[in-house]
Amino acid sequence: MQNCYLGIDVGSVSTNIVLMNDDKEILGKIYTKTQGRPIEAIQRGLKEIKKEVNEEIKVKGVGATGSGRNLASMIVGGDVVKNEITAHGIAALNFVDGVKTIIEIGGQDSKIILLRDGIISDFAMNTVCAAGTGSFLDRQAARMDIAIQDFGELALKSENAVRIAGRCAVFAESDMIHKQQLGHNQEDIIKGLCDALVRNFLNNLAKGKEILGPVVFQGGVAANAGIMKSFEEALGQEVFVPPHHEVMGAIGCCLLAKEHAVKNPQTNFKGFDIINSGYNVKGMECKDCSNLCEVIEILRDGTVMARWGDKCGKWNNALKSGVEKLA
Repeated sequence: MQNCYLGIDVGSVSTNIVLMNDDKEILGKIYTKTQGRPIEAIQRGLKEIKKEVNEEIKVKGVGATGSGRNLASMIVGGDVVKNEITAHGIAALNFVDGVKTIIEIGGQDSKIILLRDGIISDFAMNTVCAAGTGSFLDRQAARMDIAIQDFGELALKSENAVRIAGRCAVFAESDMIHKQQLGHNQEDIIKGLCDALVRNFLNNLAKGKEILGPVVFQGGVAANAGIMKSFEEALGQEVFVPPHHEVMGAIGCCLLAKEHAVKNPQTNFKGFDIINSGYNVKGMECKDCSNLCEVIEILRDGTVMARWGDKCGKWNNALKSGVEKLA
């Protein structure tokens, strides 16, 4: 039986799950759409990753990250819950020697992480501007009737990129339409869009920051060869894309769970049987004091498994003495 560690990264666009062994080998990875239903995405991901592994395994630790990390931890039984900056930083440090800069672009946000001497020294995140995200690229590819998988390769064929206004998603789309009406070919417009996205990233997130190499490009957008080339041209240096770039947050969670298991052999993992359970999420407003906390309640097959959101801990602490049944 092989010891393994489970990493879960629940984002607004995708839910990524990775299974790693003691030798840091990836036994299975799942990249699935969240679609506004994170619990279903987690259950679906666990079911798929279990199918990928044909041998007997024992999960020794579970780590969770992403915007839905607390929910994921409650559902699965997490041992470590960390933010995306920490998870991505740990993953890059373990897979790219001497990494100093991490560029991460996902479906709904982007971030830059600076590392010095193996320690995260600075970071910045963009969760507001859609022009610097993967969902914007997906939308433009669909509008131009191009498969997103081919988008980057078309950019590489450009011989005369046009300049696209990239500071705002609305202006960028209008400018692309204008350039099409002027007769510019698709390759040049796509390359211009890639350049605009990179320019937006560097002007907003990297402004005033010293970008040193090695530079690692992570996240789903790292699969886009056009964006990678635009980064290399703008930075004047090579940009590395790791083999599992789209699930690096989940890989970081595996590594953190492995580290945690050394000191804490007992895991909170609830087992793969949770894929067959029915979950409900309820919200309620506590009116016992002036805080008026919105308390989130997770139920598994009619049993209250977790609560959070209360500032005083009243509702959360009520579960610590034992799981309570609904009346």
